[in-house]
Amino acid sequence: MNVGSASLSDLVVERVGFGIFVLDRDMNVVMWNRFMQDHSGLSPEQVVGKSIFASFPELPRVWLARKIESVFTLGSFAFSSWEQRPYLFKFDHDRPITGGVDFMQQDCTFMPLTREREVVAVCVTICDVTHVSIVQREREEAVAKLQEYADRDGLTGIANRRFFEARLRDEYIRWERYGGDLSVLLFDLDHFKKINDQFGHLVGDAVLRVMAQRVAEVVRAQDVFGRFGGEEFALLLPCTPLDDAMLVAEKIRQTIGGLPVEVQDAKVPVTASVGAASARTGMPAYDVLINEADAALYSAKRQGRNRSVAFS
Repeated sequence: MNVGSASLSDLVVERVGFGIFVLDRDMNVVMWNRFMQDHSGLSPEQVVGKSIFASFPELPRVWLARKIESVFTLGSFAFSSWEQRPYLFKFDHDRPITGGVDFMQQDCTFMPLTREREVVAVCVTICDVTHVSIVQREREEAVAKLQEYADRDGLTGIANRRFFEARLRDEYIRWERYGGDLSVLLFDLDHFKKINDQFGHLVGDAVLRVMAQRVAEVVRAQDVFGRFGGEEFALLLPCTPLDDAMLVAEKIRQTIGGLPVEVQDAKVPVTASVGAASARTGMPAYDVLINEADAALYSAKRQGRNRSVAFS
């Protein structure tokens, strides 16, 4: 059987697994392959010879016209990735709804068609990259979750010490540059070892979780609340002078000690000691702020616990 090259080319264009259509300089459709027909619901007879915008008024007119004109003017290829523009045509996709994608994600190529060195039309290809986009989004979400887990304390769900100190460093640099106020609270649960010894470590862990939840509910959105280790916690208070930090310290102390923690049919009384410190001119580094808050915390313990003390 002798099949002509022209008919083979036509067959390939019709059967290929991506969209192909051709536009002239007036944005009229010159060719429309089977992929475009199947996904748009419009046959070649319905679109060829007409402006692409007449059949698809929802297309980004300004962007697409500029893209096509650049290919005519420069005579070179142009491209559009789904990451820049998720889709050109609002085609349905065959992926599960759980992928979080409304329409087929598309990579587009704009290819000049020349005759005697003159661009006479532009061939546009539409490649379905929905699966690629979903996989990449899932990967990015997984990486973001891993990063979040890396910044969180496994027991309480609040910030861990590494993340807290990183944020403290950033806020300290901002304070050095712009001035203002910056305070830190350190606090821990009084006689926590006795809780573990009397009720067991499972109850002790539950107490830490409940305490962390109570404090997290009363701090401001811009504050950073983290676990320093064991029963010791820290609160970073941007734009907060020491007097105001002491008010926060008392609020936290009362929040922790206001009600016993009920767990496994036991009512566990809990109190906390709090130390506060603020950044001041001449302070050499951000970790000095932690050391001074720690010194104030130990002063609170020496004075009988269940109290708030400011570094002086």
